[in-house]
Amino acid sequence: MTIIVLAAYIAAQILADVLSLRIVLLAGMSIDAGTLIYPFTFTLRDLAHKAVGLRGARVLIITAAVINLVMAGLFWLVSILPADSAVGPQSEFGIVLSPVWRIVFASIIAEVVSELTDTEVYRWWVARVRHYQWGRVLVSNAVSVPLDSALFCALAFYGTMPASVVWSIFISNVAVKSAVTMMSLPGIYIVKEGKDE
Repeated sequence: MTIIVLAAYIAAQILADVLSLRIVLLAGMSIDAGTLIYPFTFTLRDLAHKAVGLRGARVLIITAAVINLVMAGLFWLVSILPADSAVGPQSEFGIVLSPVWRIVFASIIAEVVSELTDTEVYRWWVARVRHYQWGRVLVSNAVSVPLDSALFCALAFYGTMPASVVWSIFISNVAVKSAVTMMSLPGIYIVKEGKDE
């Protein structure tokens, strides 16, 4: 089960970063499309922390950030390489996947800061309270979700779009991530407790 959790965390991080390139309307509010999958990373990170400990959770967070940066670099490289003329211009790839570096860096910075913060709050709960595993998820996500959304919105969108849209993205991100947190609370019970370090 631990391998599945770790793989799901990395996959959700990658998918969220690709999807964040598009702003969509959801229930009448602006939201970056990465928010459709990214909220699951907070609970997956909690599951990883429970299974592999503090050091393992930190390594997982940094690994995901490096993979996302490499992915963006590869998308950029492929988008500037000349297309094979026998196949056609293939301009769609660059239009869709060529990275917007401001969003890439905003996403990675927000992910690392919020997920490491989530890790420390989770660790605090385990050390101080010890019981109520669902509380670990609820409390750590209550801190990291708004932190992540604030950092991402400020770094990715501030000054590039109207403030009302940026606020709408922030509010909708927090709302969706909070709803996913509530739905995923029971998931903390699917992995066994590992050794915390």
